[in-house]
Amino acid sequence: MNTRSGVIDAAALMDVALACAREGLLRTSPNPRVGCVISNGDGFVLGWGSTQRAGGPHAEIMALRDAKSRGHSVVGATAYVTLEPCSHHGRTGPCCDALVEAGIAKVVASLADPNPLVAGNGFSRLRAAGVDVEVGLGAAQARELNLGFFSRMVRQTPWVRMKVAASLDGTTALNNGASQWITGPEARADGHAWRARACAVLTGIGTVLADDPRLDVREVHTERQPALVLVDSDLQVPLNASIFIAARDLYIYAAAQNHAKKNALEAMGATVVVMPNEHGKVDLPAMMKDLARREINELHVEAGSKLNGSLVREGLVDELLVYLAPKLIGEGRGMLQWGPLEELSHALALDFKAVDKVGGDVRLVARVAGRDCF
Repeated sequence: MNTRSGVIDAAALMDVALACAREGLLRTSPNPRVGCVISNGDGFVLGWGSTQRAGGPHAEIMALRDAKSRGHSVVGATAYVTLEPCSHHGRTGPCCDALVEAGIAKVVASLADPNPLVAGNGFSRLRAAGVDVEVGLGAAQARELNLGFFSRMVRQTPWVRMKVAASLDGTTALNNGASQWITGPEARADGHAWRARACAVLTGIGTVLADDPRLDVREVHTERQPALVLVDSDLQVPLNASIFIAARDLYIYAAAQNHAKKNALEAMGATVVVMPNEHGKVDLPAMMKDLARREINELHVEAGSKLNGSLVREGLVDELLVYLAPKLIGEGRGMLQWGPLEELSHALALDFKAVDKVGGDVRLVARVAGRDCF
């Protein structure tokens, strides 16, 4: 909807706020994607905005500024916001206080903020100041936009999305490792857009040694590069690997101490975390908890079949992003090394969320059944 002055109803106003939140899809991490629209009692849009980069103003502040820049008073107006206004001093001040000070009379919010520092306190402070509060409009869409943020706050783990590009018969590379390119340029650009929305991209040392990828965002415009996470049990990563090219946070998880290599990697700006399991490999569940503590909301996996299989086996994958090319390759490398299962009932059940054509390829988004019920 393109309106700055049209008269629209509450549901449509929240749709505009949700559109504002989507506008921040590639920008706000680790903060949630939030949109806000301020309207008078007749449904006239006074101002709107979306949350900026971390440390910048939140959606409510942007909407208040927008209204002011247009010469509109917001006294007695209603703010439609896709998440509970914050009530604590973090990188910015409390948005609930800013709304009260501006004279907002009513707040219509999609969801309560799962952050324990907020968790209803914003609504309580608004009500205590005499502001009418309604909650629930646009809740499903707002939560879907922020599954990673909700996952980190509620489960203390990121939302893990595994990306795979394969032929129609599920082959991701020839036996000799050749994989460039199974899918077309449109699918590759789309994959970069999914990288860009994540807080971090995860890969394994096998992929780095075989392909020397950069794993940054180049095919689409982005205001920020996601961090890179490397699973490298024995710290084999070469110091001249391409993953060091992009300016971004780099976390390397190892299973064995190697002080000389650790020091060399940290001198290059990497953070090295030694986190072994009982088998002498990286403790993947513990790694996920650690990444959540580092404010990683969405984790985008682009790894080989071995690490993919380990992540699925540990129950750590929430969603699959699969690009299928219209070609048959036959014998080669598969999507993941997992199993063999003894019974079909042991298969990992998935729900298809979306099936779309991207260029000449098909993109599937499939979610582990029931995984978003937290």
